[in-house]
Amino acid sequence: MAGFRIRGPVELRAIPHPAVTVAVEFGDRPFDIHGAPGRLRLDSLAAGLAFRAFQARAEGVACIQIRLCPLTAYSVLGLPLAELRGSVIALDDLWGRDAPRLRERLHQARTWRERFALIDAELSGRLHTGRAVEPEVAWAWRQIVGGHGRARVRDLAARTGWSRQRLWSRFGSQIGLTPKRAGMLVRFDHAIHRLVSGHAPAQVAADGGYADQSHLHHDVRAFTGTTPAAAATEPWLAADDTAWPPTA
Repeated sequence: MAGFRIRGPVELRAIPHPAVTVAVEFGDRPFDIHGAPGRLRLDSLAAGLAFRAFQARAEGVACIQIRLCPLTAYSVLGLPLAELRGSVIALDDLWGRDAPRLRERLHQARTWRERFALIDAELSGRLHTGRAVEPEVAWAWRQIVGGHGRARVRDLAARTGWSRQRLWSRFGSQIGLTPKRAGMLVRFDHAIHRLVSGHAPAQVAADGGYADQSHLHHDVRAFTGTTPAAAATEPWLAADDTAWPPTA
């Protein structure tokens, strides 16, 4: 979870991440979204795991960004992630009147601590009433993440006791990606964060299970639309576990 207050016009590129991304705006300055999702104007949004890179512009930003593990997002958002998939949609379409009520309460809160507590309470309430991902699907997702995207679908299916086709179908409907695509996304995310940390592309490719550096380059371009060097400077990647600035 991360909080942002930025005065003046701002334009950022959102790039794929192995989590469902939710942004709740509370400064009455909607986001103008353009790119793969088309052109949208949203007060708050939810983006599925399979979205393609897009631009988000606003006249100023006062928002909280939440990255939901797909195992919990299935419950919290109130729909199977296959229905969200690569879409970017209004949070109001998922939560109805609760979304503008939450924005108003965030606007009235005076500190980031209060705002994070409001988000925690909202998510916790929805998590306890939502549907759960099947244990086999949850286990397979954790294996993919734990192995940085290098787990084989055939091996995952064998260890769950399911057929490859059944795992493919259940995983896709509940996570929003096929196991193979999920592995590609997790591997890409691990690689791009290593590039951000200053590791050499050749070493990242070798350690990440890519055939060679050009294979890494191909995957980065497929997910971000740009080169590894350019993608490693994306400010979107820095929005982890930090509220900035620290005071309202």
